[in-house]
Amino acid sequence: MRRVHLLSTSAAAAMMLSTVAAQAADAFTPPTESDWQITVAPYVWAAGIKGESGLFGLPAQDVDISFIDTLKDLEFTFSGVTEMRKGRLTISTDVLYGRVGPDIDTPVGAADIDATVITFMGTGLIGYSAVMTDTTTIDLVAGARVWSAKNEFDVTGGVFDGRSPSDGDTWVDPVVGVKFKADVSEKIYLAGWGLVGGFGVGSDIMWDAMGGMGYRINDKMTMFAGYRGLHDDYSKDGFVSKITQTGPIIGGTFDF
Repeated sequence: MRRVHLLSTSAAAAMMLSTVAAQAADAFTPPTESDWQITVAPYVWAAGIKGESGLFGLPAQDVDISFIDTLKDLEFTFSGVTEMRKGRLTISTDVLYGRVGPDIDTPVGAADIDATVITFMGTGLIGYSAVMTDTTTIDLVAGARVWSAKNEFDVTGGVFDGRSPSDGDTWVDPVVGVKFKADVSEKIYLAGWGLVGGFGVGSDIMWDAMGGMGYRINDKMTMFAGYRGLHDDYSKDGFVSKITQTGPIIGGTFDF
């Protein structure tokens, strides 16, 4: 009987060790793709532009362009946000690209001028949820924003025939800020961000603020509408871009 008792005890111990080992293995199993929540959000930003712009070292000129005026000359644009979330960790991007061909009054000595203005803004942020409940998340974020602006002019006719002068620059701003999302009901939520950067590294100062409301169509799709303001103050070697953009924003989010 004693031998049987010892064998039973050994079997129980072996089963216990097996269970513990399985639990430990599960704990150290590398995360799978399903652990990440991925959101893709294309959007349209109907922004007007105000500020100062200077090229080729000439005195900066006042700029005041409505979104309707920009839309008339728009050749191509793309904008979208992505976010990957795993627990309290987030990795997000924001990309904005535009190509505009504005009409230019022909100066003395030139028969025709074709202008092309290309702008790019790309942001990468890493965040940590300081507040994370069933209804509210507040993320502290930090990262960098890349700006690129290029102005090209093709001259046809006159004394400057065949000339193609261009001016612009590319710079990088460090960025810090806060993002939030709060459910109002099962279908409706509020969301937004507040970012600040530059600090003299690239721009003298940069800020970006957005707030709005979303409506959940289903578990995978959401419609969102809000308002965004963006300011950047940058100048170097005769190129000046002190611009503030404001306007409504509308888009959709898709969760994977």
